[in-house]
Parts: sequence; C-alpha cells; structure tokens
Amino acid sequence: MSFNFNKARVRRSPDRMAGAVRTFRSYLAQRGLRYTSQRRAVLAEVVGRIGHFDADELYEAFRAARRDVSRATVYRTLGHLGECGLVKELLQARGRARYETVYGIDHHDHMVCVRCGKVMEFCDERIEELQRRICRRHRFKPVEHRMAIRGVCRQCRAGKGGAGG
Repeated sequence: MSFNFNKARVRRSPDRMAGAVRTFRSYLAQRGLRYTSQRRAVLAEVVGRIGHFDADELYEAFRAARRDVSRATVYRTLGHLGECGLVKELLQARGRARYETVYGIDHHDHMVCVRCGKVMEFCDERIEELQRRICRRHRFKPVEHRMAIRGVCRQCRAGKGGAGG
C-alpha cells in the first residue's frame, strides 16, 4: 500500500496536454460549444496541477496571475471537464467540492479528514483485486469506482490540525 504519491502517479507523457486538448475539443464540438481562450486557460491550469483543488482555488490562481477568467467560467468549465472524463469531483471536504485531474493519472483512492479537509491518496492492489473478483463472481462489468474513507487525520487527532490537500 502506498500513500500520498501525487507526483509519482502522473504518467509521464510528452503529449499529455495535447491528448487532453483533443478530448476536450471533441467533447465541446459534439455539444456545439466553442473552445474559447478562457476554457483553454482553465484546461491548461487543471491539467498542469498535481493534487487536489477546488474551484475557488483555481479562480484565485487566475486572479493572482491577472488572467481574465471569471469565477462562473471556472465553475462551468470544471463541469464540462468532469463530463468528458478529464477531472473527477472528489467527495466533499469541509463542505467544498474538491477536484483532481484524472487524465494521464494512475488510479488511486482517498482518505479525507473531516476536520481539516486534508486529502490523502493511497493505492492497494489487494483492494483492487478484491473488487475484480467480486465483479467476476457477479458477472458485472465495472466502468469506474471511487473509494474515499472519511475520518480524522493523525495531525487533527493529535490536536495539531492538518493541512487541506
């Protein structure tokens, strides 16, 4: 079992961004939507991120860089990116939806601290194998699964407070 392996789980591919652009442009075209400079900026920011973020953090990054992307565009574009499979919304941490890029990222699961909002990633092949066996036994073809364990992190239990992740 491994924990907090954000950088290690990104599949190193020179065309990761190009593939994400193709996927997003195709999704938008199928819906008669334009690939605007603002949507392009949100896509680039999201694909370039490693780790978990919320929509307001993304918007604040654009404001800090003095880039012209509205809060509404960030929220709408995250919705589109989720629908086309480039990002996933995680379980809520402290009342806010958290996201992560999944394009070019290896599968993993999460532990979420209900006090500080910290998100810890883990991967355990035993859990994955158990899920495969259960699906085979029931002749069920899985499309996706999400696992998040909600609890209290070590720092919060020790009274030190964790850092959101």
